[in-house]
Amino acid sequence: MKLLKQLINVVIGLALCSNVIAQDAASYQVPPKVIEDLLLAKPTPSVSIDSKGAWMLLSERNSYPTVEELGQPEIRVAGLRLNPNNFSPSRQTYINNFSLKQLKDNQTFPIIGLPNQLLASAVSWNPSETKIAFTHTSGNKVELYVIDVATKKAQLISKKSLNSVLGIPYTWVDDQTILFKSTISIASNAPKRPITPKGPTIQQNLGKAAPSPTYQDLIKSPYDEQLFQFYATSQLVLNKNGVETLLGKPAIISNFSLSPDKKYLLQKQLQQPFSYLVTANGFPSKMVITDLTGKLIKLLADLPSTEGTPSGYDNTQNVPSRFDWRDDEAATITWAEPLDSGLIKKQVEFRDAIYALSAPFNGSPVVLFKTKLRYGGTTWGNETIALVSEISRSKQLTRVNIFNPSKGSLELLLERNQTDAYNNPGSPVTSKNKYGRNVITTIENGTKLLMNNTTGSSPKGDLPFLAKFDLTTKQNDIIWRCNEGVYEYIVDVLDLNNLVLLSRKESQKEVPNYYIKNLKLRMADKAITNFTNPYPALEGVSKEKIKYKRADGVDLTGDLYLPSGYSKDKGPLPLIIWAYPREFNSAADAAQIRGSKDRFTTLSWGSPIYYVTQGYAVLDNAEMPIVAAGKDKKPNDNFIEQLKLNASSAINYLSELGVADKNRVAVGGHSYGAFMTANLLAHTNWFKAGIARSGAYNRTLTPFGFQNEDRTYWQAPDLYYQMSPFSYADKIKTPILLIHGEADDNTGTFPINSERLFAAIKGNGGTVRFVYLPYEAHGYRGKENVLHTLWEQFQWLEKYVKQSK
Repeated sequence: MKLLKQLINVVIGLALCSNVIAQDAASYQVPPKVIEDLLLAKPTPSVSIDSKGAWMLLSERNSYPTVEELGQPEIRVAGLRLNPNNFSPSRQTYINNFSLKQLKDNQTFPIIGLPNQLLASAVSWNPSETKIAFTHTSGNKVELYVIDVATKKAQLISKKSLNSVLGIPYTWVDDQTILFKSTISIASNAPKRPITPKGPTIQQNLGKAAPSPTYQDLIKSPYDEQLFQFYATSQLVLNKNGVETLLGKPAIISNFSLSPDKKYLLQKQLQQPFSYLVTANGFPSKMVITDLTGKLIKLLADLPSTEGTPSGYDNTQNVPSRFDWRDDEAATITWAEPLDSGLIKKQVEFRDAIYALSAPFNGSPVVLFKTKLRYGGTTWGNETIALVSEISRSKQLTRVNIFNPSKGSLELLLERNQTDAYNNPGSPVTSKNKYGRNVITTIENGTKLLMNNTTGSSPKGDLPFLAKFDLTTKQNDIIWRCNEGVYEYIVDVLDLNNLVLLSRKESQKEVPNYYIKNLKLRMADKAITNFTNPYPALEGVSKEKIKYKRADGVDLTGDLYLPSGYSKDKGPLPLIIWAYPREFNSAADAAQIRGSKDRFTTLSWGSPIYYVTQGYAVLDNAEMPIVAAGKDKKPNDNFIEQLKLNASSAINYLSELGVADKNRVAVGGHSYGAFMTANLLAHTNWFKAGIARSGAYNRTLTPFGFQNEDRTYWQAPDLYYQMSPFSYADKIKTPILLIHGEADDNTGTFPINSERLFAAIKGNGGTVRFVYLPYEAHGYRGKENVLHTLWEQFQWLEKYVKQSK
């Protein structure tokens, strides 16, 4: 506790510092041309194929918006970021062009009638897959368009502007009808901030515990409350062939969903008082069922704010939750209620009960089943089968049960650690039932399920598979598996009876493309796309999935990239290790191989792989497992020691391999990877430099838990101190580059983390540079900001790693 008091004194002292950011004004810079070209390469289109395998929609998008686009007006309230001019989220990735491809003739058609400067999102096929809806966001409104597949023509159908502030803004009712949320005012009528408020903002608590994560962009004043109510209030509208009818009265509708028979509507309507402690999703709410005229049929629940949720994973509020429709019945609503008062420490036989209530919703709810762990959801099939999941986050445990609705029986089907990738059987393949809902479809007279595992982790790396799961023997029989040397997974099952499949295939040298497969006829795969390599500068770069051991015997892996034309006889290279720690209760699970050496290398803005073009060896996805030491231990009990074990093993292995110079090593990461980086620099002298982006460095700023740590600061104060690199800022003498978005929106990673760590390292004479990116959130998007980030990282690596002696 003496160390804890010292930390508090240091925090107070730093808070009084006025000069926390180095005064190094600079204009935007760009990295070497090859890196710039790699970043700005146009992404390959995304695809969506109808269930018949007849038509493919190709959606194109630009690489990165400009900083000017990113810096447009923005309201931050209730955990949301909104464009004040058009009632929509302010930070979206838009589609910039559509085209349709007829797969039979391999012919591609442009779409006529698209808006100029298209900014599309929320794409959805109608039930018969003859039309495709999407939203288009302009400077002052959100509009709804529909593409007619037969005519390849897009048409504006909405008369009222859409409100997309909360959740999905629309849904198809039938082939001609769409239900959407509209605005009820214009942006110019938004409340104006008073120059002189009516008084101070006051919050209080009268003895009730309200632990909460450290959310950002919360409501902070009565004026914020007014803004949220203005922008979030919407009106439901039925649009049938362009004719619009209002449904019910305006409300703050967080989300809504139609019953399978399309006669009823489940709505979550947010209520006052709005919380200053949690985001909009946790505000008080009513769960109601209405008909399609807006008439209230049933008030299901009047729910309080989530402020009262007890801390600790697997704990929950003692209220109903997880309201949803049964996909296999016309209009039956289901929900869960805790049987342990929401407290996992309470000793009970069952944790949750799942209830059901059918139309006309005037009877008494019936209990469908009870679960021994927390209820995780149901995948419905028919009157004889459904799959029910149970989870324990604290134990990293998941169970899947088979439920027979007609008998009310629940039988355990499988149980595994959530971190055990090797024994993941996959997900059941679904098909549409008479209501148009995706449900489990059994095969071989109801005795088996078709399971699709799009990862397929194995000791040989990821090899996705399709399998038949026997419901009696509970065994998986793999009927197709990706070949070694490529990476291929099943995107969709187009014909369940004839096993006609849509797959996506790639290799180190082959760009990901889509294929039609026929397992029953064993025909040659038919390529339906021909995307080309957007990264010619990476041709010749080698990639290998390396395997090595920690000193305590835990197996580790990573993706090693070496420059084009490199051979060991040219000598060892400067090395970049890039990683993100993960917690495990099982050492065996931690040792499992994840990922595939045979995937085509694609680059996001945050990748370290760019620097392989500049003569660096790059170890990406370096495994950094944090493993519980025993049954009654938690992974973070020896966090620092395990980080050091992981890092030293990687350095020593690559040095002994002859490809890395152990005296020229950098370490880096983003978010929790940045937290890892700062800790390694604080507790070792193995690195020449570190790159830490958008991290949290003082765990006392996240006192109710972080990552997968569910103990609070007051339960484990020494742990919080020892895991905080800020506590040891005086020990960080290795040059560290700190980068943070000034508008970081991630829970826990407030920009003050980087500000204070910079000030602490500077105050103790360390070598540190702090880059504060304007308008950027937790993930960086502005083109100039991203290019500058790549330049900063490159300069740092060149100066402190490559050129070091």
